[in-house]
Amino acid sequence: MKRRLEGVTQRVLTQTLRRLERNGMIVRRVLATSPVGVEYSRTPLGESLQEPFDRLYAWTVANADEIQACQMDYDRREPAPNP
Repeated sequence: MKRRLEGVTQRVLTQTLRRLERNGMIVRRVLATSPVGVEYSRTPLGESLQEPFDRLYAWTVANADEIQACQMDYDRREPAPNP
């Protein structure tokens, strides 16, 4: 999973998976392999989010140009924060 999520740290991935498991969105299963493996799968509650996420993704794609224009406008008006 980590290989597919470019730029995510192991720590952030672990924290996110634990939150999803705690909230009932996924289940974690330890595999009796050498080395020990872990498998994650969505629960019915997690599956129920597919449709709302699909709609949100479609909305984002449909409005990407306007969102980007707003970001560029904002960036021209606001000074960049100091790191």
